[in-house]
Amino acid sequence: MTRITANPLTKQAFAPFGDIIETDGAESFLINEGKCRRFHDLARVEAIGENARVLVNIFRGQPYPLPLKLTMVERHPLGSQAFMPLSPRPFLVAVCPDEGGKPGTPQAFVARPGQGVNYHRNTWHAVLTPLGEEQDFLAVDRGGDGNNLEEFFFPEPYEIHLPDTP
Repeated sequence: MTRITANPLTKQAFAPFGDIIETDGAESFLINEGKCRRFHDLARVEAIGENARVLVNIFRGQPYPLPLKLTMVERHPLGSQAFMPLSPRPFLVAVCPDEGGKPGTPQAFVARPGQGVNYHRNTWHAVLTPLGEEQDFLAVDRGGDGNNLEEFFFPEPYEIHLPDTP
C-alpha cells in the first residue's frame, strides 16, 4: 500500500483542484451600515447542464479511522462541490490529478479550522473526511438533470497519514 502524508492546505498547492474558502487574504468590505464585513466571491460555483441549479445543503460527516485507507474517489462532471465546516475543527482533503479520465496519485491536505474547499468541476476527490468527531459542513453543489457523479475504485488502496504520525 502506498503511503501519503497530508500537508497543510494552501491556496497555491490546492489551486489545480479548486478554491480554498477562507477569510485570510480575501477581498472584503463593510455592509449593513458598517456592522457586517462581507468576504466576497470566495469560490467559483459551477453548475452546467439541463435544468442545472445550485444546491445549499448541510452534510453531517462521521470520522474515518486513521490512517485513512483511501479506496475510492469521486468527481462531479456537471458542477463544483464546496464544503465549509460549521465548527472550528480541521478536516482531511484528498484530491487526485486527472490522468486520461482516471485519477492519478492522490495528494492529501489538512484543512485548518476556518478553511473550506470548493472542488472544481471534474476534480477527483475523496469523500468528506472529518477528523476525530462528527462534524457538520455547509455544502454547495449542483442539482438538476444528468449524472453528476463518477466514482473510481483503486485496485490497491492508498494509506493517508496525518503529519507527524507513524
